[in-house]
Amino acid sequence: MAENTFKDALARGETMHGLWLALADPYSAEICAGAGFDWLLIDGEHAPNDLRSTLASLQALAGYPVAPLVRPPVGDPVGIKQLLDIGARNFIIPMVETAAQALDLVAATRYPPHGVRGVGAALARASRFGRDAAYLNHADAGVCLILQIESVTGLDELDAIAAVDGVDGLFIGPADLAASFGRLGNPGHADVQNAIQSAVTRIRAAGKAAGILSTDEAQARTYLEWGYTFVAVGTDVTLLARATTALATRFKTD
Repeated sequence: MAENTFKDALARGETMHGLWLALADPYSAEICAGAGFDWLLIDGEHAPNDLRSTLASLQALAGYPVAPLVRPPVGDPVGIKQLLDIGARNFIIPMVETAAQALDLVAATRYPPHGVRGVGAALARASRFGRDAAYLNHADAGVCLILQIESVTGLDELDAIAAVDGVDGLFIGPADLAASFGRLGNPGHADVQNAIQSAVTRIRAAGKAAGILSTDEAQARTYLEWGYTFVAVGTDVTLLARATTALATRFKTD
C-alpha cells in the first residue's frame, strides 16, 4: 500500500490514458476496469456519486491493474478526509484558482504536522482496518494530488499554483475554461485552444504533470502531441449514449 504506481508514473512523465466514470455504478466501473486503460476517474462533481458509491467503485476496481482516481464535488477538507479513509489516494480537485487554495488542499491530504487530516486510520479501509501498522508513516507519501485549472483566473495563477510543494499535477478543464473565456459550449474556439496549449508548456516547465479530458479522439491526440501526459480520452456516459443512439438509428433507418 505504501507504493503509488500511478503517482510514480506521473512523476516520470509517462503517457497514460484514462476514462471518466460518471455512471455512478460499481458494476459498470468494473466493466471499464478490464478495458485496458491506465487510470479511471470516479467523478463526484458532475456525476451522482456519494461517499458510499465511490467506496463501492473503489472496491470494484481493486482487483484490476488500473489506477483509480477520485474527483470530489469540491475541495472540502472534511470530504477529502472521508475519501482518504475509504482508500482514495489519487485526487483531481476541481475549480482551483489560487496558490492559497493549493496549499490548503495539500494540507487536507496530509496528517499533522504537515497537514490537517484527522487521524482515524484504525477505522479506515485505507489502513486495512488497522492491519497496516505502518499506515500512518507512509500515508502522506502515497497521496497524489492533481488540481484542476478551469478559469481565466486559474490560468493567471497557474505558475504560482504549480510551484506549491505537494501538488503532483495540474489538469485543465476545457469546458469550464471555455465558459470563463465567454465561449460557453465552445472549447474548440481558438482563444481557448491557444490557452490550453500555452498551459501545458507552463505546467511542464514547473516540473509538474499535465492532464486534460477530451471525448473527441482527434482532439485528445492533439493534446498528447502538445505535451499532455495523462489524458482522459472518453467518458462512460458519452460512450454509452453514442453507442446506443447509433444502434437505434441504424435500425430506424433500415
